[in-house]
Amino acid sequence: MQQLLTDMCDLVRRHAGDADRIQITPAVSVLIARSVTRPTPTVYAPMLCLVLQGAKHVTIGDRMLRYDPASFFIASLELPVSGQIVEASSEHPYLCATLMLDREELAALIPAVPVQPDGQTAGFGVSPVTQKMLDPWARLLALLEAPEDIPVLAPMLQREILYRLLQGPQGGVLRQIARADSRLSQVRQALHWIRAHFDEAIRVEALAEIAGMSPASFHRHFKAATAMSPLQYQKMLRLQEARRLMVVSASTTQAAYRVGYESASQFSREYARMFGVSPSRDAERMRGERVDLREVNSAA
Repeated sequence: MQQLLTDMCDLVRRHAGDADRIQITPAVSVLIARSVTRPTPTVYAPMLCLVLQGAKHVTIGDRMLRYDPASFFIASLELPVSGQIVEASSEHPYLCATLMLDREELAALIPAVPVQPDGQTAGFGVSPVTQKMLDPWARLLALLEAPEDIPVLAPMLQREILYRLLQGPQGGVLRQIARADSRLSQVRQALHWIRAHFDEAIRVEALAEIAGMSPASFHRHFKAATAMSPLQYQKMLRLQEARRLMVVSASTTQAAYRVGYESASQFSREYARMFGVSPSRDAERMRGERVDLREVNSAA
């Protein structure tokens, strides 16, 4: 398996050149990072991250996970996270292949996969890489050598990867996301509402109604799925959007009010707790270093 990973890394590096990302299909890309990074807040879409080389730490709520070539990471919900590449260099860059998860494609595959227990309630996780998982990825990346074959062969290989995911330890949680009547799908409805209205005041009772649960049940399932409460989830979205606004041009006060804070001092306190520095100092650093918006919104 190590030789296969080495071959995949060599292939990616040949085609990457100086680029920091290779887009193979709309759903599949490879991230290349040639140095370690500081913790970077972002929002993960539902996706699979397969590290070919290097390592990354990601903090979600009160949990910290590591993924490297011995493991793969799954996010089955939209999750605000803080990610940090911890192993990377110009000689051995961090290489991570990602596949965006499509709920309809997963649902279409479920009848072909034996039923597995749906006991897992977290919307994310790390699992060991297997040969069966690597094989379709190797064939998918090999299409970089024959780009004319990508439109025909890549969709079939993406489907095979999803099939392997459903067969593996994350299959139960992915099956829940694909089912409209599952608890995770109900939580996801509330997540979508929070993301669309993150700058507004929210009530857990109203979110529970959107999810079709009692308030107590909703709070329990939300925390199990995201490792944070609904208010913590909203706060992370607000602070991450404020940071993005300040990179663009907004002042600290403007950013605070635009993301829904009524008190600039409260915003500054919560921002400093999350990012370890005041908003003004963080904005000054980002502008001074000409931080690319892709760093502020990075994934994988």
